[in-house]
Amino acid sequence: MLTTTLMNILYQLSIQIYTLIIRIAAIFNPKAKLWISGRKDIFEKLEQKLAGNTHPLIWLHCASLGEFEQGRPIIESLKEQLPETRILLTFFSPSGYEVRKNYAEADYIFYLPADTIGNAKRFIKIVNPKAVIFVKYEFWFNYIQQLSKRDIPIIIVSAIFRPTQHFFKSYGGWFRKGLAKINHFYVQTEESATLLQSIDINQVTISGDTRFDRVAAIAAQCKSFPLIEQFKGDHKIFLAGSSWPADEVLINTLYQEKLNLKYIIAPHEVHEEHIKAIEKQFSGATLRYSQANTANISQAEVLIIDSIGILSHLYQYAYIAYIGGAFGKGLHNILEAATFGKPVIFGPNYEKFKEAKDLIANGGAFCIHNAEELIKQTSQLLSNEQVYHEASQQCLTYVNSMKGATQLIVAAIKKLNLKK
Repeated sequence: MLTTTLMNILYQLSIQIYTLIIRIAAIFNPKAKLWISGRKDIFEKLEQKLAGNTHPLIWLHCASLGEFEQGRPIIESLKEQLPETRILLTFFSPSGYEVRKNYAEADYIFYLPADTIGNAKRFIKIVNPKAVIFVKYEFWFNYIQQLSKRDIPIIIVSAIFRPTQHFFKSYGGWFRKGLAKINHFYVQTEESATLLQSIDINQVTISGDTRFDRVAAIAAQCKSFPLIEQFKGDHKIFLAGSSWPADEVLINTLYQEKLNLKYIIAPHEVHEEHIKAIEKQFSGATLRYSQANTANISQAEVLIIDSIGILSHLYQYAYIAYIGGAFGKGLHNILEAATFGKPVIFGPNYEKFKEAKDLIANGGAFCIHNAEELIKQTSQLLSNEQVYHEASQQCLTYVNSMKGATQLIVAAIKKLNLKK
């Protein structure tokens, strides 16, 4: 078994190696370049921005955009209930920071410096947070160690744990010690709570997932899109959200079946090369949303959403929602569609997502493995009103039944001593 000292050395070395790899990748990879450039002179920028702050500050950290959506309802509730408190929002990934760097509800938005001991000490000294919230998976052990030394409360929200993670393996002792320094875990599932308790971590509350509060708020305050309404007309819409090329091949096959549908495709990546590839697949039937107007949109059969930030609102116009990613690394957010009562279809890689398993079990969601199954499932939802209605109702009931995590977490934060 590795000693604590050796594990400390290996962890510090792994962070240095990871940073070096990113620096090398930045030569030819735009995302890696943003990762590096976004952290340039970051401590000087932090000092400048926070210099005049006289208010208590809560620091909330997200890995990327998906985790931001889980942290967002907490930020907005804190701003409403603790108006004197300032919020620092940090991201690990450019795909989160670059999209949300102008998010109005956070007072300060930065990249998180790499998790070295020196960075952690300097960052915490400048920021001086009164409480820290890490969303879901973010366990940066030097930051955790330094926060713990200063008795700054650390809260993990919307966390989910699995037996395969290293915390629960025989070699995971060093990582378990890090987890034990966290003041409280708000977990999504009973299984997660049981796993933590199996390693003597009992500061756990089963709160559910804050995304349910977020998507319910979107549905309640939904924006309208007149051009989309004109595109829809009297047709039923098949909306593919966060699609990848593997998803789009299947959707094109469905399109060839001529099921009297119109299609909206909102790809996960909206760079020019990807948009052109979608246009080529659907050969002349497409229109980019950025080029749409009242004169041309009614004639289009496939509308490509070539911008970001509106997808969660567009699900209101769908009859059936297809959510991408599950033929690759993993399923994207299905709750944004479910909150509008839209039956959801997705590929086979969904096992890490509790909401997907739950909705499949209750009949609100459907897993497909190939184009033939996609055509069959779509046709059933179009032709059988009872099946469609039951799936729609199950989605609505499920989202509504799972709300409340944000209220629980914010109530606990308010009990902390947050005075400057």
